[in-house]
Amino acid sequence: MRIDAHQHFWTIARGDYGWLTPAMGPIYRDFAPADLAPLLERAGIEGTVLVQAAPTRAETDFLLKTAAATPFVLGVVGWAEFQSPDAADDIAALAREPDLVGLRPMIQDIPDPDWMLRPDLAPAFGAMSIAGLTFDALTLPRHLGRLRTLLAQYPSLRTVIDHGSKPRIEAGDFDDWARDMAGIARDTTAFCKLSGLVTEAGADWTVERLRPYVDHLLETFGPMRLIWGSDWPVCTLAASYERWLETTGSLLDGLDKGEHAAIMGGNAITAYNLGT
Repeated sequence: MRIDAHQHFWTIARGDYGWLTPAMGPIYRDFAPADLAPLLERAGIEGTVLVQAAPTRAETDFLLKTAAATPFVLGVVGWAEFQSPDAADDIAALAREPDLVGLRPMIQDIPDPDWMLRPDLAPAFGAMSIAGLTFDALTLPRHLGRLRTLLAQYPSLRTVIDHGSKPRIEAGDFDDWARDMAGIARDTTAFCKLSGLVTEAGADWTVERLRPYVDHLLETFGPMRLIWGSDWPVCTLAASYERWLETTGSLLDGLDKGEHAAIMGGNAITAYNLGT
């Protein structure tokens, strides 16, 4: 089964997408299942994981309602207030929603780089582990040392690193990111998404500019811990859905059929416990 493990829907009038402003140009509009469905059909993608884009429970409820009415959405990665004194109970309640497969605090937007290590977040991370929810780590390269520490504290927490932790590809920053990602790959069981990279590579991006970063993820995480996602519609700021899929094919050209199938769907089923 071919799965897009990272896509978004949003309705601007809902009003809780703080990052989504008119300055975002072509993606500052509503995106709904009817917009994505023909792209999936042409690409031969059979299912998706719908990921939150606003740090509110209201948006998570909106996504769960959308998923319930959209057969191709296999699971939802939502949001919860990890700092709430009721976080453990709130997460346990959310975990009872049949379409919820994970949670994603928007770490990249939180000013404190040590936020994820706060002692008062322990009930939230513990509740996720107990409930079997997947932690989507929306991190930047500066967070990777902290993420490694966090995952050592919660070894049973199933984790997916979004967008390869957003390496600064356009600037050519590689060495520190590569070292830290290698450490996480070696010392944890985290998965990593091959998504969002094209928007980090500059307007004049090329496959060859992306290749060292993807090759490093393949070398360190291996094909059984990498997961393909489009990051649609955000990806359209840099590439169409079709072009990102074609680019992925070029970057994974050296893999055998089974490894390619794992990245394009099988690993998402494992990482998000889909269809169980």
